Amino acid sequence: MRVLLVGAGGVGTAVTRIAARRPFFEAMVVADYDPARAEAAVASVDGDERFLAERIDAADEAAVAALLARHRCDVLLNATDPRFVMPLFGAARTAGATYVDMAMSLSRPHPERPHAECGVKLGDAQFAEADDWAAAGALALVGMGVEPGLSDVFARYAADELFDEIEEIGVRDGANLTVEGYDFAPSFSIWTTIEECLNPPVVYEADRGWFTTAPFSEPEVFDFPEGIGPVECVNVEHEEVLLVPRWVKAGRVTFKYGLGAEFVETLKTLHRLGLDGTTPVTVPGERGPVRVSPRDVVAACLPDPATLGELMHGKTCAGTWVRGVKDGAPREVYLYHVVDNQWSMAEYGSQAVVWQTAVNPVVALELLATGAWSGAGVLGPEAFPARPFLDLLTEYGSPWGLREQ
Repeated sequence: MRVLLVGAGGVGTAVTRIAARRPFFEAMVVADYDPARAEAAVASVDGDERFLAERIDAADEAAVAALLARHRCDVLLNATDPRFVMPLFGAARTAGATYVDMAMSLSRPHPERPHAECGVKLGDAQFAEADDWAAAGALALVGMGVEPGLSDVFARYAADELFDEIEEIGVRDGANLTVEGYDFAPSFSIWTTIEECLNPPVVYEADRGWFTTAPFSEPEVFDFPEGIGPVECVNVEHEEVLLVPRWVKAGRVTFKYGLGAEFVETLKTLHRLGLDGTTPVTVPGERGPVRVSPRDVVAACLPDPATLGELMHGKTCAGTWVRGVKDGAPREVYLYHVVDNQWSMAEYGSQAVVWQTAVNPVVALELLATGAWSGAGVLGPEAFPARPFLDLLTEYGSPWGLREQ
């Protein structure tokens, strides 16, 4: 397997550090718009000759396709933010490469009823091309991070091995992470965080299909394992709700994120001020007016999440809560994966949230390389057997857990 990794930020760099310990691939080309970031990611793997750095503009579909061909890469792993999903998706198809991402094509709210009806849903643009990928025998594995990704694998595992009938699947994400010296320092890309938290959340119900609610709706307190404890979680737009029902039969599917009251209020303030917008506005510059996206300004004013590891303390938990029936009796479980920031920093030099995101696509790549996972079309993690993934994740030194509720 020869991999083109596009994006050498926190997650992309963690991908290289995790993959460097595994023998399943022949080469990994690390490409980024900023060549210094790509070179730093390659330098972090201690002279492993399988890795090399390139510069690429992820928005330039033709250039990405040419880079895939030049290095004879048969897989493109997208570690950029969702703005670049479609050009990278298209480049992989043009080059005949397998495509893997950790977030899907962007949504657009319904123009008249944004908090009741779906407009363009997450992943719609990719699923619109599913028949073409399937007809060509090509695979796009979409939503293969931690959430979405591992959370979807948990849903498939629950359906296959834990339940006869599933009434509800709810992805629940929470943490007790703190960052020294900062009043507000998101542990993941603020661009992506704004996108998923301020868009109308999507809910799925079997008798209704997909519909939307208001941001931060239906608050509930969820008790997270391994010392994290109770965290208030709210509805957030996320890919699992769009993916799980395509392959797993369930009466209801939701995604709720433990943001905390202060984080929610900060996001609401950004929205009130228009600082969550992506349409460029004109601002004064040293050499005259400059067009800049307000959301990019917010991102530039905040610390890079990849640099916060030494200042972070605590744990992060990603998991899938499932309620249903097994052998005629009610059952309720929480399948989860916890990463301690102290461990991930000591073991890999990557902070917990980006490491937890990065490990899952590497596991998936190894399963594709060995043939344990295979398929054609645009497929989510639920389309593949869960047990090989969970077993390999444990082999990577990062076990998962199951708690009866």
